[in-house]
Amino acid sequence: MADSGTSPNSELIDSLPREVRVESLRNALETLQIADEIAKEGYLITSSELADLMDVNASAVTSRGENWSWRNWLVSRVRREGNQILWQIERID
Repeated sequence: MADSGTSPNSELIDSLPREVRVESLRNALETLQIADEIAKEGYLITSSELADLMDVNASAVTSRGENWSWRNWLVSRVRREGNQILWQIERID
């Protein structure tokens, strides 16, 4: 069977109404803008805040290690405060 270059997931997305796809892009853009603001200001964020930003479970954040990349950012584990791990994100261009 030949590879058509599409996955079942992309076919599902393509079948959604344009308005839904555009709204999803707006949400993604808002997420990326938030990440940029956090990086620009040098804010530290918790694992749960980072997980919310990435739309993953918090355990998926903490299991990645000390330094890793996500989209256009380098994510670094900075320190622990009480039971919270604090992360810093830095824009990679």
